[in-house]
This record gives sequence, structure tokens and C-alpha cells, in this order.
Amino acid sequence: MEKLTPDYKKIYTDLIIKKYPDKLGLCTSLLQKNNLTILDIFKLNQIILEDEDQNLWQCNQKHKSYNKETVLEILEYQIKNKLNDTELSVHFQLSRTTISRWKKVFVCV
Repeated sequence: MEKLTPDYKKIYTDLIIKKYPDKLGLCTSLLQKNNLTILDIFKLNQIILEDEDQNLWQCNQKHKSYNKETVLEILEYQIKNKLNDTELSVHFQLSRTTISRWKKVFVCV
């Protein structure tokens, strides 16, 4: 049975049109893609929520989940951009422990 994934393109398009119409121009290039990657979703979140308060940010942090493809994409981003674990954790707002655990599980370091 194939897993169904949310239609992030539709979700973010509706969200931007209804709540953040002033940011539509900044997000257009990302929303024109056929399939949004996790990195695209992170960029959209940064654009949309750049002015939001700290409490909302903390609430959003609690509900993150990552599949294997996403984890591998984040780890590839680290290699491509020559980032250490600390720099990657700051960029994606993850803990260094999470990144280390992912490396052990998915990369078999």
C-alpha cells in the first residue's frame, strides 16, 4: 500500500493567499515547482514565519517529523555545503543529538 503524503503545494498556496498575501511574490518560485522537497518547505516556513513570535516558533518545533528521504536529503545538504553538525543544527533548527543519531542510523558511520 502506497503512503499518501500531504499536498504541501496546495497547503502553502492556500495559507499564503489567505493569511500572508503580501509574501506571495517571495514564494512564487518555490510554489511553481511540481513537487516540493523538504528544503523547499523549510524555505517557505522561513519566509512566512520570519516575523512571528517566539512562542509560535517553539510550538512548531515540537511537531516536526522526518521520513528517511528527508533525513538523507538533510545529510546530503550537510555534505554538499561542508557544514559540521553544529552549523547544520542551527540551519535546520535541529538538535546536534538528532543529527548524530541520524548519521548512526542512516549512514552507518
